[in-house]
Amino acid sequence: MDRTRRARLAYHGGVSSDVATVAEEEYLQTLFWLWEAGLPMTGANVAKAMRLSPPTVSEMLKRLERDSYITRDASKTIAFTESGLEHATGIVSRHRLIERYLTDVVGVPWDDVHEEAESLEHGMSERFEAYMRRAIGDAKTCPHGHPIEVGTRLPGVPLADVEIGASVKILRFENEAEDLLHYLMGSGLRPELEGTLTEKNEYDLVFEAADGTASKVTSSVAATVTVVADPSPPERVALPESLVLGKDRYGR
Repeated sequence: MDRTRRARLAYHGGVSSDVATVAEEEYLQTLFWLWEAGLPMTGANVAKAMRLSPPTVSEMLKRLERDSYITRDASKTIAFTESGLEHATGIVSRHRLIERYLTDVVGVPWDDVHEEAESLEHGMSERFEAYMRRAIGDAKTCPHGHPIEVGTRLPGVPLADVEIGASVKILRFENEAEDLLHYLMGSGLRPELEGTLTEKNEYDLVFEAADGTASKVTSSVAATVTVVADPSPPERVALPESLVLGKDRYGR
């Protein structure tokens, strides 16, 4: 069964009857992020993405394997079990649903919702989840552009790879670290925004929206923004170290 079909089945079927701990769910979310983006599911990449030490990650991966959420081969490459994919899909979908609800219904700015959703996603009842789904209507993505129904992710390329003069539509922000979202909000970029790349050098670039508003971001931040472009550069998946940024890494 292909990845997209399995993800859709998991989404429509909900999580399995086993109950993952909060800590396990956090790791499953990170593993799903790697899986969805097409990045290698390895302990090293989990450690980079979560900013944790390799020994800490190794202990939790052993626990996930013991609880039958993942398997690891001789090279330590990780794969989801059916139960693991169901749990990961359920928690990721719920997280994105909460983000959309908080933005569209409650009025929380989209650069603040990620951390709020993290605190709400683990204890939400099925009844309230159904209420939120009705409340957001036909919204298909979280406010950062990730599909609520996982398995429907659109392909794209990093904004950093696009050439001057290309027509661009922003799909999503791959990194949802709160300080990075604040930076992106301040720049004026947002998912669904359309425009043209007007300037680019080794250090930063300028995106001009259709209404003439210009947004300038560093090249390192542009590597975390996925877009569709015409003409389009070759498809490329950014490495985790390029996607996990702190304020001190926004520069060159």
